[in-house]
Amino acid sequence: MAFLKLITMIMALLGAPLFVVIGALALLSFYAIGVDLSVVVIEMSRLADTPVLLSLPLFIFAGTLLSESGAPRRMLALSDVLLGWLPGGLGVIALLVCAVFTAFTGASGVTIFAMGGLLYPALLKDGYPERFSLGLITTSGSLGLLFPPSLPLIIYGVIAETSIDKLFLAGIVPGLLMLGLLSGYSLWIGRGIAKKVYRFSWPQTRQALREAVWEIPLPFLILGGIYGGFFVAGEAAAITALYVLIVEVLIYRDIAFRQLSRVMVRSMVLFGGILMILAVSMASTNYLVDQEVPTKLFELIKAHVTNKYTFLLILNLFLLVVGVMLDIFSALVLVVPIIIPIATLYGVDPVHLGIIFLTNLQIGYCTPPVGLNLFLASYCFNKPIIELYRATLPFLAILLVTLGLITYYPALSLWLVGWLG
Repeated sequence: MAFLKLITMIMALLGAPLFVVIGALALLSFYAIGVDLSVVVIEMSRLADTPVLLSLPLFIFAGTLLSESGAPRRMLALSDVLLGWLPGGLGVIALLVCAVFTAFTGASGVTIFAMGGLLYPALLKDGYPERFSLGLITTSGSLGLLFPPSLPLIIYGVIAETSIDKLFLAGIVPGLLMLGLLSGYSLWIGRGIAKKVYRFSWPQTRQALREAVWEIPLPFLILGGIYGGFFVAGEAAAITALYVLIVEVLIYRDIAFRQLSRVMVRSMVLFGGILMILAVSMASTNYLVDQEVPTKLFELIKAHVTNKYTFLLILNLFLLVVGVMLDIFSALVLVVPIIIPIATLYGVDPVHLGIIFLTNLQIGYCTPPVGLNLFLASYCFNKPIIELYRATLPFLAILLVTLGLITYYPALSLWLVGWLG
């Protein structure tokens, strides 16, 4: 049995799909303790009883449509009209647009490639230092993961069996805090840039509003619908997908009918991979619970760490390393089932823990030496990876300060949840 597990781990190192590795380990583990292997299939099928699962393919489809359309260009034009008068305003615009775009696409690589080609030349033309521009776009690639309808928030809710509605609310204030601190730094950098005289123009404003008029209501449609009590997360996803489909295909006509099949295939391949990983993780989680692994780990940790805040510090360090080494979906599936029971025994609210978790993974994306965003930006802008390391350091410092505030002031995550009930 140990030999078979060793073979499975070697397969993982050689690049075997994650769901194959997790599924094989679950089968071998149950077999080793004499449990009928049909329990693995039963646990996998239990995922089908999760109502919120329906929202995943629909939000993925909507995000893919937006990334393939002219939405990024229209969002940038509108933001420039509204905030272009600020000294350093383009940096703030870049942060806002990337955050909104990542919230819908859920994939930092998409944001860097879709928005980087537009924003990087614009930032340089506006007089921003090259290093600052590289750091801003690299960091912004994963900035919107705390805002609804973020896919990682939904996946965390499924794995942790936590309310998606509460997670959507909990991410808003920490996400805005992060945006605010980064925007403040951008304005400070931009204060010395000789800004061209900005003359507000109603015709330009009307033109930008007219072009983006169908995309502006989208965030309000989702949040207003869910928290106004009109529909739940799954219904919000269906309405979002239908709305984006009508707007981008029939109204703007950015995507032709013949391209729809390609967009559907691309989005469903992504969903299929996530679904398989989630399904086998249900089986492996059941094994961990059955063998009381989280409880044993808690007893081991508690013998050395008695303070909740010390535990949170160690947890942050651990999650930062996880965020550097693994993509966000793999990290959620592998780590959340183990961490949730331990953190709960330390008195950490599961909703608050979800925001801490995703903040760490978001920072890990752009943390040297192997953060994913660093390599994506290096490829996108044809820059040495060492240059990207230096460019992201000031932004990482700000993000780490934000992580500390989010971790040790739970009210930032839970206040809005409590206020809206």
